[in-house]
Amino acid sequence: MEANAPTLGKRVLLTGATGYVGGRLLRELEKMGYLVRCLARRPEHLKNRVSEKTEILQGDVLDPQSLTLAFEGVDVAYYLIHSMGSKADFEEQDRRAAINFSTTAREAGVQRIIYLGGLSAKENSLSPHLSSRLEVGRILRESGVPTIELQASIIIGSGSLSFELIRNLVERLPVMITPKWVRVESQPVFIDDVLRYLVQAIDIPLEKSRVYEIGGGEVISYSGIMQEYARQRGLKRWMIPVPILTPWLSSLWLNLITPVYARIGRKLIDSIRHPTVVSNNDALRDFDFRPVSIREAISKVLLNEEDYANETRWSDSQSSAGPVRSWGGVKFGNRIVDHRSLMVEATPEEAFAPIRKIGGETGWYYGNWMWRLRGFIDYLFGGVGLRRGRRDSERLRVGDSVDFWRVEEYEPDKRLRLFAEMKLPGRAWLEFEVKACEEGAEIHQTAIFDPLGSLGQLYWYALYPLHARIFKKMLQNIAKTARKQSS
Repeated sequence: MEANAPTLGKRVLLTGATGYVGGRLLRELEKMGYLVRCLARRPEHLKNRVSEKTEILQGDVLDPQSLTLAFEGVDVAYYLIHSMGSKADFEEQDRRAAINFSTTAREAGVQRIIYLGGLSAKENSLSPHLSSRLEVGRILRESGVPTIELQASIIIGSGSLSFELIRNLVERLPVMITPKWVRVESQPVFIDDVLRYLVQAIDIPLEKSRVYEIGGGEVISYSGIMQEYARQRGLKRWMIPVPILTPWLSSLWLNLITPVYARIGRKLIDSIRHPTVVSNNDALRDFDFRPVSIREAISKVLLNEEDYANETRWSDSQSSAGPVRSWGGVKFGNRIVDHRSLMVEATPEEAFAPIRKIGGETGWYYGNWMWRLRGFIDYLFGGVGLRRGRRDSERLRVGDSVDFWRVEEYEPDKRLRLFAEMKLPGRAWLEFEVKACEEGAEIHQTAIFDPLGSLGQLYWYALYPLHARIFKKMLQNIAKTARKQSS
């Protein structure tokens, strides 16, 4: 991400680093060389996410005494906190938090506060959630500390609440009964552009507090975003507009269809049923880039997920406690991931040897008759089946076929990544990675599935009990074979 070089020695206080935007902003600030200090209620949640130079302090914006130390020597403070998921009186919590934060910042001599709020239509009937975010912005701007408030329309990015809502509706429902809020105009902004605004806000000339409205390159409705997402995913979707779905009914419907809880879904819908369109273009004048269109934003999201799937080691992406595991696997964007690992008393080379020989005459270490049956079914539907086997029973190289898989990446004695070329309602990868450890070696096995629409979702979850047993036994037998070879 291009941005101005940071002022040497400038210390930045970041709140919300465990959140969606804050977590990504943390990486950008570290990459650019800022001295970052994170304030978190649970510092242990950040321990494995920060660089060695980043500080983590325990504190709570609702506890003024815990803020004093956090602001010592700070030049710029980011306020990326809101209480959307709170069951309590979130408006009062947001108000107290903003007052505590801005008061302590003023007393500490902080030069600038940067706040990410929500873009609103100029109406009196705003939702309590959006009204609270606007009130927080006003409190910060009037605190005596020069404040830049970035008011954003909906954010397009893998993991953002609005985008994941859209994604799940389009992926799961070939026919959608759409309420009025789906036709409301918005100006969605790509997450990378939001980060550019947040980073460049550090050095924007500022004599007094300013509000910048930020949006993407075009105005579009939620239904338009859904149609563009469906187009890029190659899905046909039909939308039937109806006037009777109230925010309350819509939130219950979302709770059934998507991972969004009804309580959060209601607050989200209350916020998006009014237009969120930029009316003041000062941001285009004062910041040195132009935000991308919705088409490019969605394309970049899907491409970044592709790169993430190809470049990220899933075992490395997990904290020491691991991600929260749900039945069917862990969701990463649209992908569903089943990750397993075992330790073996063997060298990494010995542990990788069975993996290097997988497929072909060696087989798949468990349920070979099921693999043959799957290959036969694939062949009946015009796929490659298992007839290709392997080029060499001992050696692999990128591009080799392994039954109905293709070697996508290969590092001898370290990593093998296979891409499925069988007929599937989606795309699939199978990855093995071996790492040295004190006891010997760790074998990591990861199955990744990118379902295409509702048929893809149905395929994965219907077969998951069988897949789970195959994946489990396959890893156990690979480890058993490695132990035998090492003895």
